[in-house]
Amino acid sequence: MLYSMTGYGRAEKTIAGRSYLIELRSLNGKQYDIRLTMPALLKPYEIEIRNILNEELMRGSIECIITVSQNGSEKPVRLNKALIRAYYEPVSELSAELGLSQENVLSTLLRMPDVVSVSNEVIPETEWHLFEGVLKEVTTDLNNHRKEEGKSMEDDLLARITNIELQQAAVAELEPLRRIKIKEGLQKVLEEHIGKENYDPNRLEQELIYYIEKIDISEEQVRLKNHCAYFKEVLNDNAIIKGKKLSFILQEIGREINTTGSKAYDADVQKCVVLMKDELEKAKEQILNVL
Repeated sequence: MLYSMTGYGRAEKTIAGRSYLIELRSLNGKQYDIRLTMPALLKPYEIEIRNILNEELMRGSIECIITVSQNGSEKPVRLNKALIRAYYEPVSELSAELGLSQENVLSTLLRMPDVVSVSNEVIPETEWHLFEGVLKEVTTDLNNHRKEEGKSMEDDLLARITNIELQQAAVAELEPLRRIKIKEGLQKVLEEHIGKENYDPNRLEQELIYYIEKIDISEEQVRLKNHCAYFKEVLNDNAIIKGKKLSFILQEIGREINTTGSKAYDADVQKCVVLMKDELEKAKEQILNVL
């Protein structure tokens, strides 16, 4: 089973009169990277939040946005009543002296410096444990999304490797003909430039054996077959994180395909190599998003 690095999760719950909303987005990334946005009342628990996200999400570029609303306000405020009283007395005296109305005095006082401030409240531990459950719920939601997307990716990767194996089977069928073509081609060149009676057939056979050994692709084909089988084995194992491992196997598959192409000296084999490379590139693009 494959997991994609791309996913989305969302959870909302009211705890102790506060509404908690958590949104998680995950994109592909080589390592684990997180951008965390949250209100001040959760700051004491930032390390715990980051640890939970790291443990549950493991890899990818993560964006986590946590918002808290209370009584319709995302930022609970605190009124400094003592300071309001201190401001009120001179303001009230001045209004009386000038004969001004005190109808709007409260709104004026609320605009005075340091009268209204954002609450520096911190949620209690009991509330934190309930919030922790919501956080794990949203990570589960995101991972379920990753799993669903990973299924289609797994089917596509399996199809790519199967196509490479089909082209490899075609190369195996062409291999005996390739040797015959090489032999006939060398004989034709010798006959055209030297003459049929002017070269030693036995020496030609010896040279052909040496030459064909140098361009033999049987070892590359065996390794390619083994790499494809190993890729399928890793694809089907129970590990959750395997994107990097599968990427390394694809590199090895690419190495054997390239060597086969460089040794081929045959147009039909080269066509198979081109098709294998095309499937390999598509698999590499897909593997970039595997967890």
